[in-house]
Amino acid sequence: MPYKWLLFDVDNTLLDFDQTEALALESSFAQHGLPFPPEAKQRYHQINASYWQRLERKEITPNAIRTGRFQDLFAELGIEADPETFADSYLAQLGQQAPLMDGVMELLGGLNGRFHLGIITNGLADVQHPRLEKSGLKPYFSPIIISQEIGVSKPNPGIFDAAFAQMNQPAKSEVLIIGDSLSSDIIGGINYGIDTCWFNPNGQTTDLPITYEIKTLHQLSELL
Repeated sequence: MPYKWLLFDVDNTLLDFDQTEALALESSFAQHGLPFPPEAKQRYHQINASYWQRLERKEITPNAIRTGRFQDLFAELGIEADPETFADSYLAQLGQQAPLMDGVMELLGGLNGRFHLGIITNGLADVQHPRLEKSGLKPYFSPIIISQEIGVSKPNPGIFDAAFAQMNQPAKSEVLIIGDSLSSDIIGGINYGIDTCWFNPNGQTTDLPITYEIKTLHQLSELL
């Protein structure tokens, strides 16, 4: 394979964001002394996902995500709380949670030195930087491209332009993007003209012309 660069997504590719989200949410409810009904985790997960999908469609800005998702959640649950203050607590909690996906360190140990490794993530800078630091992942990657810092999100080609600029403009044939999201990682990569590797542990289906599909990170090691 001709790849010199591997661009990784972060959430649910390198770091287990579902676990991070659940831990941070429950901790924040407890910190504010709020009731935590059984449906809160699932409804927040759904509301949050819808906000990030709207961001991908350029319907909202990252700042709208910050408090809007909690305004919606509290309204639905009938909870009286300040979304702005709660958002501060939640983001602080998110930054302290950095559970790795299975096999990540083994994968990086095998790739380090053989490929240039970069990160391209849709996220908030004050969340992603501390999580990457805490997890031990940060030293493996350069550049680290975070959508909030660039001003555009995957699948927008602008975020790929920013990455390629920091990568000294390699040939697109030398770059592979690895991620779990069809709507941001895979469509973004396809539209930008680079090869794609869909991390699909749940066995979803798609008609998109992906280059590779893996169910475990170990399969990526075998592929490369």
